[in-house]
Amino acid sequence: MRHENETEVLEFVLMGFSNHPRMEPLLFVLFSFIYMATLFGNFGVIVLATADPHLHTPMYFFLRHLAFLNLCYTTAVVPKMLSNLISVKKTISYLLCMVQTYISAFMGAAECVLLAVMALDRYVAVCHPLRYTIIMNHHVCGRIAAASWTLSFLVSVVPLKLSLPPLCGPYIIDHVFCEAPVLLHMICSDTSLNELLMLLSGISTLMLPFILVLVSYGHIIRAVIRIRTAGGRHKAFSTCSSHLTVVTIYYGTGMFMYMRPKSSYSPEKDKWVSVFYAVINPMLNPIIYSFRNNEVKESLMRAFGRNKLPKAL
Repeated sequence: MRHENETEVLEFVLMGFSNHPRMEPLLFVLFSFIYMATLFGNFGVIVLATADPHLHTPMYFFLRHLAFLNLCYTTAVVPKMLSNLISVKKTISYLLCMVQTYISAFMGAAECVLLAVMALDRYVAVCHPLRYTIIMNHHVCGRIAAASWTLSFLVSVVPLKLSLPPLCGPYIIDHVFCEAPVLLHMICSDTSLNELLMLLSGISTLMLPFILVLVSYGHIIRAVIRIRTAGGRHKAFSTCSSHLTVVTIYYGTGMFMYMRPKSSYSPEKDKWVSVFYAVINPMLNPIIYSFRNNEVKESLMRAFGRNKLPKAL
């Protein structure tokens, strides 16, 4: 039975930052720069980690997956956001809105799982260094990556499909892109069950991986404390600091957005939170993880032949 306000939806009005019209040109320039930096940084990680044999390690194997995820996530969101920032008619088709909703849920869940897997990788590297290459061999890493993507799909897209019934008008989305928490406001019927399903999905995609991260780093800290030399402790912590930074940023914003009741939503604040984890975070990941890493710097020097310069002098 169709609800009286339920009609065939062709497009939505996507408000974005239209309540700040003077900021829109500046935001267009800013987000364009961020998007270009995101494409360059993540594509660079994939190419570099694939081409350089020195980076054929489990850590960079999972980093390539994370970089690919970032490219998919930001490309699903940013181009339409940029288009609406310079358009008078700020709309998004129903099909593209659903694509954004499902991709943001899938990629968000996949990033949570991958971050947990990378914490497990750091645990094995620090706590079992002599057995690291045996435990985290290429075959195991491939199976873990495949399982991570499959599990992320099952705990994000499937519950979302079950919890997102037909929507009711007015078809106005006061947000920067389409994602599940925002669409809850447009559901025709009572949303208690939908919120419960979203909470359960948030627990499985956010809380359980986060607990795995905490347990992994609990063991890592205990192992590092046992290292007698200051240099050894510094090296162990340096391999984990970048990952901890990304974990703190991503899980914090994700929990804020997906694990709270609909009544506490604030359109203005939620826009900036979503921009942070869907637009800014994919740009920061290559910088935090890779380009401040000595192994990556050395790989870049080899790629550009910089290591040959001293011999020519």
